[in-house]
Amino acid sequence: MSMTFETGSSVTLLFHFWDVQGPAGMVLSVFVVLLLTVFYELLKVWRVWLGKRPSPFHSSDCRGSSTALASSLSVSSLAPMEQTAPTLSTTNRWLLRGIQTALHILQVTLGYMLMLCVMSYNTWIFLGVILGSVLGYFIGFPLLGQI
Repeated sequence: MSMTFETGSSVTLLFHFWDVQGPAGMVLSVFVVLLLTVFYELLKVWRVWLGKRPSPFHSSDCRGSSTALASSLSVSSLAPMEQTAPTLSTTNRWLLRGIQTALHILQVTLGYMLMLCVMSYNTWIFLGVILGSVLGYFIGFPLLGQI
């Protein structure tokens, strides 16, 4: 096996059954690797979204209106009341942690598989991973701003 990048259209990726022979197979393999990389990048955004998911209960403004403050007799009513956000139940918390753990396992596995694809030292597969990462970040970055 050559340890330098080559541009041939014959390569074995990850498994023996993924044996690419010819330009059509290479184009299809680059497309599959590109899609896997886009999914990898979107999976990272999804994990961040799950970690920062807002509580189902919205906190309301405790300060009230100026007329309510003017009619108040107590000085202590001028200080905003602190509302504690209700915590998730133990079952929901464990379910969320289980989902996050499964997504982490999927992300790590997919990341290592993409690394092994790059280690095939095929230039086209390498470019597919790079372009997939760029495309996935381009799609996923605006979603991070909405979280």
